Amino acid sequence: MITDVAGLLVGHHHRIGAGWATGTTVVLTPEGATAAVDQRGGAPGTRETDVLEPENLVQRVHGISLSGGSAYGLAAADGVMRWLSERHHGFRVGAGPHEVVPIVPGAVIFDLPLNDWGNRPDASFGYAACEAASGGPVEEGTVGAGAGAKAGSLKGGTGTASEVVGGFTVGALAVVNAAGEAVEYETGLPHAADHGDFGVPWPNRPGTRPEHGATRLNTTIGVVAVDATLAKAECRRLAVAAQDGVARAVRPAHTMFDGDTVFALATGAEDLPGDEGPRAVALDALCSAAARVFARAMVRGLLTAESAGGVPAYRDIWPEAYAD
Repeated sequence: MITDVAGLLVGHHHRIGAGWATGTTVVLTPEGATAAVDQRGGAPGTRETDVLEPENLVQRVHGISLSGGSAYGLAAADGVMRWLSERHHGFRVGAGPHEVVPIVPGAVIFDLPLNDWGNRPDASFGYAACEAASGGPVEEGTVGAGAGAKAGSLKGGTGTASEVVGGFTVGALAVVNAAGEAVEYETGLPHAADHGDFGVPWPNRPGTRPEHGATRLNTTIGVVAVDATLAKAECRRLAVAAQDGVARAVRPAHTMFDGDTVFALATGAEDLPGDEGPRAVALDALCSAAARVFARAMVRGLLTAESAGGVPAYRDIWPEAYAD
């Protein structure tokens, strides 16, 4: 899971039921981490992404806000900023310890159809997610920003994964809310099932596609992180590679109706080689791992999701996969 990358905290807050199916997930780096972003598709909903361009002043962020609620849900980042500022974490702009501006980029998914109109995350969701954040195991499924997510015609959710490559830990957290399908209905096999051992007896039989069909406004969002020291431009390569994981896990990906956005974080706990050649080789290995772990996190989000807002989950169509 993404918290296998030391120094990261993850927290969820959501409301489900009584006209609600939405929430917020935060990935916190209170001491700061180098960051970048890559956005694909035609319908993004983002905040503070320009600051991540390599040529701009700020080099480190203090948290990432992932939320439901479409553009309304960008307000959740206000609560993340307040939580961090109360603890004096942020970009220093004055002599006093409280004179900081927390840098909190964010992205949102479109989950409004699963909610009564007006039910959407606000600053209180971001603050509550921070209060719940820890460096321990990360809850997956219909939680946080994945509470109202869909994966094609099935319920989507929040998933996480990690792996170690070349002595570095690469982790990912994905909120799976794609226009494309994440599973082959002819076999019940997720498109990225070959990206890990998910401990699931794959059903290998056709499933009945839900009658409600797929939503045409979606977006998969998430974070890929590594415990290496990277420049902002190198972080961007990590985010670009993670988007390959999106394309492996859902088909089609990056459509005009998706705003797929992946943030990359580098905590700087371990150094890459300093020489240009060996450094490029090491970075390439991290990028390859980023694609794998992001795809794996997306499969986890699909498998762990439970029905909400009238949208059936993978477990409802192929229950035999959960026999054990």
